[in-house]
Amino acid sequence: MTELIDELLADAADRMTKSVEATQHDFASVRTGRANPSLLDRIVVDYYGAQTPLKQLATISAPEARLLSVHPFDKSSIKAIEKAINESDIGLNPSNDGNVVRLVLPELTEERRRDLVKVARGIAEEGRIKIRNVRRDTMTHLRELRDEGEAGADEEHRAEAELQKLTDARVAELDAILKAKEEEILEV
Repeated sequence: MTELIDELLADAADRMTKSVEATQHDFASVRTGRANPSLLDRIVVDYYGAQTPLKQLATISAPEARLLSVHPFDKSSIKAIEKAINESDIGLNPSNDGNVVRLVLPELTEERRRDLVKVARGIAEEGRIKIRNVRRDTMTHLRELRDEGEAGADEEHRAEAELQKLTDARVAELDAILKAKEEEILEV
């Protein structure tokens, strides 16, 4: 009986950890004061009618601290890449010379920094929602086990308490990552 509960809790812990890692990866796409190729990770280009991630269409590099360069594999996709960057929420204006798209990162204003903190908080909230969804799914499975007679009410309560501790720990981990990201954004 408790084997099933332990498996459910282990699975929940694994899924929550993956949610934190995914959210941490999403944070990398939020701009700070330095050029980082992962800023363009969320950009999707309409490439001949198919929604394609930019990193599948081009090589992205940061040759200088305030410059990103995008080298498309197919030169005919430059206009579509420029359009996708312009329509994104990263706030950069692309320029191209027919071969390479360049993105100069301007100095962040105080207002832009505040906007980026809001974006980061939104990403963190999505991460918290993912973690709570894992908790909800696991709670449903625990109730099903109790209703089917596979586990007793005491075991269910113990497992729910354990699950809540897991959830709280992962949310705290996410909050710490968010705090560090906010400090990085607001750093002048």
